[in-house]
Amino acid sequence: MQKRLKEAARAVINNCRCVKPSDSVLVITDTKLQNIGQVFFEEAVEYGGEVSMVVITPRNSHAEEPPASLAELMKQYDVLIIPTYRSMSHTDARRYACELGARCATLPGILPETMMRTLVADYDRIAALSEKLAEHLTRAKKARVTTAAGTDIEFSLEGRMGYADTGLLRTPGRFSNLPAGEAYTAPFEGTANGVIVVDGTIGDTGVLSKDDRITITVKDGYATEITGGKAAQHLISLVEPHGKEALNIAELGIGTNHEAKLIGNILEDEKVLSTVHIALGDNKSMGGNIAVNSHLDGVLLCPMVYLDDEPIIKDGKITV
Repeated sequence: MQKRLKEAARAVINNCRCVKPSDSVLVITDTKLQNIGQVFFEEAVEYGGEVSMVVITPRNSHAEEPPASLAELMKQYDVLIIPTYRSMSHTDARRYACELGARCATLPGILPETMMRTLVADYDRIAALSEKLAEHLTRAKKARVTTAAGTDIEFSLEGRMGYADTGLLRTPGRFSNLPAGEAYTAPFEGTANGVIVVDGTIGDTGVLSKDDRITITVKDGYATEITGGKAAQHLISLVEPHGKEALNIAELGIGTNHEAKLIGNILEDEKVLSTVHIALGDNKSMGGNIAVNSHLDGVLLCPMVYLDDEPIIKDGKITV
């Protein structure tokens, strides 16, 4: 297995154009994913210039900031590779480093099986589809998502950009959440209304059974009620410490990775081709105005997605 992990790390460095011989590289990991961090460190040493690795204490929640000293260190490197238990994607530390030109890949909670299967995908193919969908999201003024499980929610996208997570890190400031494969945008704050029924996975709930789906009632941009079984109670426990802003409808995302599978790990689950994820919490990284130390993606299966009343996903199939 170690050989395949090294091949996957090498694919990131080569196929994603992540590391060049002149680059300074910082691998950031934590005590839970240190073995995977070590694999990336060893491969980066083979291809990069100055390579360092920092191991931190696992964060308590996704989007929680790293230590201030590490945030400053991140600004000094050309490339950041971040396999950590909790996501640093939606942190100011990551955003500021990219603003200064760092090329950054985060891999929150990545499992060995995900790494070996999805990091060797055809990223040019993923990029083409992701960019096409991002163009549609940018042009749209409104969106509606429905599913057979009961989701029916709509919101404004007017003035918001669509973004493509392609996995290709060729230019300064580029960011990707690996395995890559999504087009996403931030619904305009205060405009989301309806019901979300999470029937895939959200946070660290694992794959939800039919009896443990989570129903989220949404009014004027915020989740006002979360109901269901144990998974719903777990979701409530994750958002409650962060207050109202953790209930913001933060993201509409569409999975575009043909190698990704629904396995109960949100990093991979949200990238599954033709799925939709709707996130709660922080949306600063996608053009929104809400900054909070929480970002939780809920995956919806076999969706219908309408942009300005035109379907771009129909019966779980991308139509563009």
